[in-house]
Amino acid sequence: MSQRDTLVHLFAGGCGGTVGAILTCPLEVVKTRLQSSSITRYEVHLSTVNGATVARMSPPGPLHFLKLILEKEGARSLFRGLGPNLVGVAPSRAIYFAAYSTAKEKLNSVLEPDSTQVHMVSAGLAGFTAITATNPIWLIKTRLQLDARNRGERRMSAFECVRRVYQTDGLRGFYRGMSASYAGISETVIHFVIYESIKRRLLEAKAPQNMDEEEDVSKDPSDFVGMMLAAATSKTCATTVAYPHVIRTRLREEGTKYRSFFQTLTTVPKEEGYRALYRGLTTHLVRQIPNTAIMMCTYELVVYLLNG
Repeated sequence: MSQRDTLVHLFAGGCGGTVGAILTCPLEVVKTRLQSSSITRYEVHLSTVNGATVARMSPPGPLHFLKLILEKEGARSLFRGLGPNLVGVAPSRAIYFAAYSTAKEKLNSVLEPDSTQVHMVSAGLAGFTAITATNPIWLIKTRLQLDARNRGERRMSAFECVRRVYQTDGLRGFYRGMSASYAGISETVIHFVIYESIKRRLLEAKAPQNMDEEEDVSKDPSDFVGMMLAAATSKTCATTVAYPHVIRTRLREEGTKYRSFFQTLTTVPKEEGYRALYRGLTTHLVRQIPNTAIMMCTYELVVYLLNG
């Protein structure tokens, strides 16, 4: 891969991540709040046959949480953490796609080209590289999204958050939750293996239609729609199978009692039940599916335009 190709993948990955982050930020805030250990339970009053009412404690759902944020904090709170998100998503996606493309090219010369093994190892290496480089940014983003303030109250800035993390935990504090992110590489691997498989089948299905044409095959809008559907399908499967985000959020909370990945993995089910590990999954899917589809389609489009 030439230096120009690497730069193309860096730029395309950054563009894709940025567009997706802006459009789906409100859902990201709601999801993070749902995953927090400070989530407040509210009473649901159920009427019995004899007319008596029974109060049951239940965690609020995504729509209820969205309503609470809008009523108490205002619409601006739905974009809390967008600054660090934008600062982090461009380099994170750029690093990821550049590492993925580079690793895939190297491995194609060693293993069977474009095989499942190539896609798995490439996605794993890319995920490890991106997580290690950008974890401090995601920690600040999570802290800002969990900083609930009523209307009119002064909100914590990103710089103030950085200072508080450093004063409390030192440099190590910026890498809290990284173990859960490493565990989440499995989600990325599953996503890219399925995505590449669907993408290859789409290309194979289109190939016979262009066998008799001598000119280069150009992409049309239907190709990008297919890539968006491929990305949405692969991300849905991957997220449902591997979902460590609750653990990562708990590890990144300020003043958290959680200390390690496995300690959190055992403590949360013990105290809140196994369903708590999947809290916010619906919101995450609602956000992540369009986000991934937008990101992957933007990435493919930018690569196509720059190489065209």
